Formats: sequence, structure tokens, C-alpha cells
Amino acid sequence: MNTKGIKKKGKKTTKVHPFNRLKKSQNDNTNSKGKKIVKFYDTDPNGDNTDEDDYNHHKDTKDNLTSKANQLLNIRKTLPVYQNKDEIMKYLNSNQVTVLIGETGSGKSTQIPQFLLEYLQKSKIRGSIAVTQPRRVAAINLATRVASEYGCNVGAQVGYSVRFDNTTGSNTRLKYLTDGMLLRELMMNPTLKEYSVIIIDEAHERTVLTDLILGFLKALVHDSRPDLKVIVMSATLQAEKFSQFFDNAPILFVEGRKFNVSQYYLKAPSDDIVDSIIRCCVQINQGEQLGDILCFLPGQEEIDKAVTILNKITETIHKETSVPLMIAYPLYAALPPAKQALVFAPVKGFKRKVVFSTNIAETSVTISGVKFVVDSGLRKVKVWRHQLGLATLLTVPISKASAMQRSGRAGRESEGKSYRLYRASDYKRLPDQTEPEIARSDVTSPVLMLKKYGVQDIVNWTWFENPGKEAIIMGLQELYQLGALDDFGKITQRGEQMSLLPVQPHLSSVLIKASETNCLSEVIDIVSCLSVENLLLNPQPEERDDVNERRLSLCNGGKRYGDLIMMKELFDIYFYELNKDSASSAGERQGWCKELCLSYRGFKNVVKIREQLRMYCKRLFDTTANRSKKFEDDEEEDGLSNRKFGENKDTIESILKCFLTGFTKNTAIGMPDRSYRTVTTGETVSVHPSSMLFLNKTCPAIMYTEYVFTTKGYARNVSKIELSWLQEVVTNGQAVGKQKVVT
Repeated sequence: MNTKGIKKKGKKTTKVHPFNRLKKSQNDNTNSKGKKIVKFYDTDPNGDNTDEDDYNHHKDTKDNLTSKANQLLNIRKTLPVYQNKDEIMKYLNSNQVTVLIGETGSGKSTQIPQFLLEYLQKSKIRGSIAVTQPRRVAAINLATRVASEYGCNVGAQVGYSVRFDNTTGSNTRLKYLTDGMLLRELMMNPTLKEYSVIIIDEAHERTVLTDLILGFLKALVHDSRPDLKVIVMSATLQAEKFSQFFDNAPILFVEGRKFNVSQYYLKAPSDDIVDSIIRCCVQINQGEQLGDILCFLPGQEEIDKAVTILNKITETIHKETSVPLMIAYPLYAALPPAKQALVFAPVKGFKRKVVFSTNIAETSVTISGVKFVVDSGLRKVKVWRHQLGLATLLTVPISKASAMQRSGRAGRESEGKSYRLYRASDYKRLPDQTEPEIARSDVTSPVLMLKKYGVQDIVNWTWFENPGKEAIIMGLQELYQLGALDDFGKITQRGEQMSLLPVQPHLSSVLIKASETNCLSEVIDIVSCLSVENLLLNPQPEERDDVNERRLSLCNGGKRYGDLIMMKELFDIYFYELNKDSASSAGERQGWCKELCLSYRGFKNVVKIREQLRMYCKRLFDTTANRSKKFEDDEEEDGLSNRKFGENKDTIESILKCFLTGFTKNTAIGMPDRSYRTVTTGETVSVHPSSMLFLNKTCPAIMYTEYVFTTKGYARNVSKIELSWLQEVVTNGQAVGKQKVVT
């Protein structure tokens, strides 16, 4: 098939020529056809970290819904996917599995599910449509948009299901949900019998959960569900791999809309990426027409530094040279929604918006007005080191596919320019595609999920991307040591419980141990804090000492025992002392969080996770009357009693011993020179400067839940432990290993 805007197994190449920062290259072959561009957002512009509390879906009247749907229909008709509806549906209907490559802005995420919903209704086919998304915000925002286009309220025919929020009902036929939610449904209903169509969207992101779902779906369509349609949708050209996995399924390519983007490279490598990116922005501002700048940096630290520097110098440059006033904004996942929203608001007057972003702006969000992209060529990733059993945070080069995605953000609305802060020869050496997450991740949790699903031969399972025999064996060994598997590799009763808890296996093991030692409530609070990223924000270097001093003054237990106990103490203050039912309490909590450099929104999510974990634990564990009463007593405790937690030595020791059962390998012993060496490999590890124990040189041993490597290896979320506890936990673990078979 080869029709306008759509072709079967089509490929599109972009020729990029080297250039330096002063010399313009030849243009990419991504030509615009001069058509009007309709701005369309596939995901929420506020980024991946928006709180679900920010979404208040009001119920609208039928007339208003119909009127809004008719207005949106005019926009839908301009989208490439809508214009090729008949050709697309022809292929989707004639094949059980279809791989669809739709460029950003083509409308694939919103239109194709609606086409299929109309088809199911006309054909009187029972069953619903599931559309998976890697990010919960994308699922919420897409469901909201599609419900408006379809002419219904969210939760009626169109709804979503994400962690902590489910708007679907008995009438819902089209459901947007996260990968994790679909996997949970698979655990409960292995045949997914309620669905007629499964759409895997954003498959190019290749998360671990997406890869697992693809493996499960292949088995389903081969064995028990020949009637199930599967559509794999991606924004980048990785079609052949998806097609081959599903026995050479047909590939459909839908073109998006792009303008020409000119590429520029450096002549020599950059020594200071933040300095280079600031200089490039100043140069663009002095020599280019009005238009906003989008800059890609690897992480929050670099972004905050760049924003601070640019905002300091921009006023002076504006006055002295009569160039547009540059206004710098950060954009990263940990940023509060209100600050994320500033990125998308247009600037008025003789001004130029400069957005410094992580790779969240590569494909997930569209910032209107961007004509210039400045690309550092770097990103931050967590890499699992199987030999150490630790995750390492590294800054690494991006792939060619990511580089093209970043450059393409300058050509969404008009012709643009992309400045790559590396040499053309460096670009040629970049990998073609970003490596899948499963290739650099701990597979302990996926292996447990497969065991729960009933898969015995893990190595030869239908992996979309096999993580490798070594990684699988390490995962199996880890589960055995945690008591999740027996001597024959079968899942135990403990493993069944671990698989049902919505946290990583190591934390599941901690919760189970806490239920046995009567400190479950306290451990749930700490696990809830650990489950929220960036709860403790990194203060600016000049503020770090003051912030640490404030934290130390509030957390007596944390001062002695470390970060896990500090989290519990901070949560107690937030939840019991500041969480009052008064109008002023929200502002008080926000001010308190700001003073201590804590995430207010993060604590709100901690409360949600805590409620969920308490619900799961009450269902899972054979709670005695005392344990149930313990939950109730906790809810009735006031701030004063909780503030005494830091003085309760026995409780604190019980809590830390529970965490040791899950993080035995994440321990290091103090040396005479006051350094620490890991128990498993003898590698030197340092306490991270953000830790409460950074200046404490008297710990006989430490335990940590996270390991990062920058200039050297750092332990994060560090707790003080005694060597006798470590010996006790190891001995008890060996005893547990003899009682692992499910009766």
C-alpha cells in the first residue's frame, strides 16, 4: 500500500551534514508540504510527574459534550491518521497483529483507538479496548482528550486506570491504562478475556513492563486468544524488531508533519556542557529571529545551574545589546506541576523563552513556539550492575534516534535550527537506538512476576528482549535468598505474598518481615517514602549546610541512625502535626517543606501510597487482633507521641533489622581509615553528602537502599547498623531457606 501520507513498511531517512557553530549545514530531508499545522499534545504538558489531584474531571451535559466534540472534529480531520482512516482500518481489520509507526503529531494515540471503538460497536463485537502508556499522566491526559472528542464524560465510554486512580465503569469500552496496571490485570486474569483489542502505545520507549507485556501477548495470540487483536504503536523506526517478534506482522507507517531543521555541530569537544549551552543560547539570542529555545541537559543539577546562570546574566545582556530578554525555565520530572506549567505559557513582548529540560521533552511533551534546539547529547540512566547487585546512576551519550527526536522538536511549527554541542564525528559513533531498559535493569521483579504467572522455564520464555542468562540467574538467586523461591525454583507462599505487594521484591520482603515483628505500621511509612522519587530534594550547594542543620534539629533518631529513620520522623511531623483540617494548614505544610527542601507534592503521594500499602497488608497478612489494633492506634496518635519515635531505641532497631532482610547485600563495613567497604565485593563506597550520616565517622557498618556513581561510588538512603545485626539476619535467612516450600 502506498497512499498519501501513509505507506506499508515505509522508511524515512534524514540526511544530516556536519557543521560548526557558525556555519550552516544543508537541510534535513524532512520537508513540509506547507500545510497548516495543528498543535496536538499526545501527553500532558505538565510532564510525567503531575499529581492526579490536579485532574478534576467535572461532569458535562450531553449538549455541551456534543458541541465540544463537533468543534474538535474539525481539528481531528487535519491529522494524518484521520485523513488515512480507511486505509489504516483495512490493515487493522485484516491482521491479528499490526505494527504501526506513527510520527509525533500524527494523532495515532487518540484517533486509532476511536476508529476501533466505532468498528467494535458497528460490528456488535463484545469486549473492550485497552491502550497502554508508559506514564500515568499520559494515560490520564489521553483519556481526557479522547472522551472530549468522542462526546462523553471521562469514565463513561472512555476512561483510564492508573495507580491511585480508576475512572472506568461498567459502560467503559475504551480504557487508557499504564503498563503496570495491565500487567496486574494479567496476573488476575491470564487470558484478558474482557478485551477484544490491546494497543501497546509508545512501544519505542522499551520499558521493562512494555517488554513483558509483549511477551505475554505473543503467548496469548498463539495459544488461548486467537480472537485478540494486538496493535503495537511506536514513534520511531524500530518496526522490524516488533514485526519479527510477532511472526513478521505487517508494518504500517504514518507520516507526521515536520518542517526543515538545520543541524549545527561543534568543531571541538566541550569541556563544560553547562557553560557551552549558555554560550550557545546567548549566541542564538544575538543573531537569530524571535523564537523560543529548548535545551536538553542530562539532569536536574545541570538544569538548575543553567537556569540560575542565565537568569543572572540575561538582564545585563538585554540592556547592553538591545536583544530579546531571555527568560529561563527548568523542566524535569521532580518539578512541581505549577512550575512545569510555566514552560508552556507564551511570553509576551520582546522576550525569548529558554527551556532547560531532561529527555522528558523528547517525545512526551510539545512546547509551542520552539524554533531552536540546543542538545548536550547526554542523558542520565540507572544501570544495574549484576556483579555488585547495585544500581548505578550514570551520565551517558544519547542514541542517534534520540538525537533526531530532540532536533525534531525545532521543526514542529516552522523551520528551525538544531545546535548539537558535540562534533559530527561524535554523532557518527552514537548507537543507532537507545538500549532497552531491560538490558540495564535488575530483572528480579520481572522474574517474580513470571513465576507468579506460572512460567517455570524463565530463560527460554518468549522474551521480547532476553536480558541474558546471567541477569536471569542473578534474579533467581536473589528471589531464592529473599525466600520467594524454594529449592526447586518454584514460588513459595512468601513469594506469592511478595508478588501481590505493589513494590519491589526487596521492599516486599521488608514488609513481610515487619508483619512478623510487629513494626509493620512504621515500616509501611518508610517504604511509602522510599516509593516516591525526589521526596528529599537536593538543596543548592550554598544552602546545603543550612538545610541539613534544620533536618538534624528535627530528627533526633535520624541523627543517630540515618536516613530511613529520618524519613519516618519527617513523615510523622507532616502527617500528624501539620496535616490539620484547616484552611491555613496547606500553606503551613508547603512552607515547612520549602524550608527543609522537601517535596510537598511528594508527601501528598506518600500518603496515598501509605493508604494503599496498608490496605494490601491488611488483606495479605494474617493480622492478629493486636496487629489490627496497632493500625488503629497509629491513626489516633497525636504529634507528640510520634515525635517520641526517635527516642524509641528498640522500635528503631526492629525496623532496621527488617530492612536488613531485604538489603543484606547493600551493606558495607567500616574500616580503620573510616572508609566503608561493601560486604559482597569489598568495593569502597562513600556516604553521599545528602545523607544524615555524611559527617558521622563512628558507624561500625552501614546499610543503603541506593547506590550512585559519579566521581566515585556513593551510598544513598544510608542507615547505621551493628555487625551483630548483620550476622543475625544472615543466620535467620539461612534458617528460612529450609522452610520455603509451599504447603
